Amino acid sequence: MQIKLNYGRGSIPLNVHESWNPEIIRKPLMPFEKNPKSAITKALNNPVNALPLSEIAKHKKNACILICDITRPVPNHLLLPEIVAVLVENGIPTKNIEILIATGLHRPNEGKELEQLIGNKWILNNIKISNHFAKNEEDHVFMGVTTKGTTVKLDKRFVNADLKIVTGLVEPHFMAGYSGGRKVISPGVAHQDTITTFHNHKFMSNPQADSCILKGNPLHEEQLEIVAMIGEVLSVNAVLDEHRNLSLVNYGEIIASHLEAVDFAKDYLSVPVKRKFNTIVTSAAGYPLDATYYQTVKGMVVPYQILEPGGDLIIASECAEGLGSNEFKKAQKMLVGTGAEDFCAKISAKSYAAVDEWQTQMQTKIMNVGNVHLYAPGLQRSDQKLTGVNIIRDLNEFVESRVIKNLDLFGESSLAIIPEGPYVVPTLN
Repeated sequence: MQIKLNYGRGSIPLNVHESWNPEIIRKPLMPFEKNPKSAITKALNNPVNALPLSEIAKHKKNACILICDITRPVPNHLLLPEIVAVLVENGIPTKNIEILIATGLHRPNEGKELEQLIGNKWILNNIKISNHFAKNEEDHVFMGVTTKGTTVKLDKRFVNADLKIVTGLVEPHFMAGYSGGRKVISPGVAHQDTITTFHNHKFMSNPQADSCILKGNPLHEEQLEIVAMIGEVLSVNAVLDEHRNLSLVNYGEIIASHLEAVDFAKDYLSVPVKRKFNTIVTSAAGYPLDATYYQTVKGMVVPYQILEPGGDLIIASECAEGLGSNEFKKAQKMLVGTGAEDFCAKISAKSYAAVDEWQTQMQTKIMNVGNVHLYAPGLQRSDQKLTGVNIIRDLNEFVESRVIKNLDLFGESSLAIIPEGPYVVPTLN
């Protein structure tokens, strides 16, 4: 039989013999909205711990809408027209509405990429759209210091807006528990110093900084403190099924509405598994997440709990845009040169993480459990050397070799397959 792994803008087939008896780990079947536009309209009129958006907009002069950057498949083409329509219908002129792309420390989204991100020509032609630049000091305003000592500076375009709206996708996040909501603000529109503080080794190494965990998660706690510094913030949250249909949309006060979306999604996104496996085959979730090796790390790390010590994690990722930022390349070069243990030791005392080195630190999480094998034929040979993992040329041939090895050693294939990659979190039951 063939199992399709998410890969690029489509899928890649994995040939599996039924005699291998693989464990296929995917989300349970999710409900989805047959009329997304109607569902969004209903959500905006039925808020969580807030007034309807139409009521709030009547008393505001301007608005700033945060959206995630290209690394998240948020259905902006569905959400933005409905949100903007409500604002305009209730007295906020289009010239007073700004859409701010919450890039964090990622690159700006421009040109064709911006068109793809927004997905609506009217919005592109009539609403001001800007990128956040975390390194531009003059773009930020000082908000205060958290109880953990993080100096908080946020993009003043959002902070100073009369009406503040966040949009985002609620999905597993291997550091912050779940994406969306408060995370779109910080790191989304935070200053570099703020981001690199609560992405330092101390935060990242906390065992609660993990997928689908909010309680005791230091990143989540920091993000909640930062939101509290701002005042009223509203959020429109989306949950997608395996086929990226809109499964849930809600709206309301940022914390309460995000938690409601998490409560809906958690039993779909987190899948209980009864055992560990000697071989795991997964994906980096396909485009846009598998465009770079930087984002591919998420797919490697998420299933670490169900990999037997010394086992094999095999991941397929297109990596059409290469490794990632120059800063990430620098961190990877350090990892390759020193090894996982020394890399973590060297960064452990730093108050500010170097940009993107946290992703390298997270990669060591799976390297400390087993062997990582990457199928990414689009990655240049020079970049392959900086991954710090094993490169494979033929996905199906390599998977079969691991299964044969398992059959010889253990009398079973001991094989788990996760077609959707990090959008599904397997947890030991």
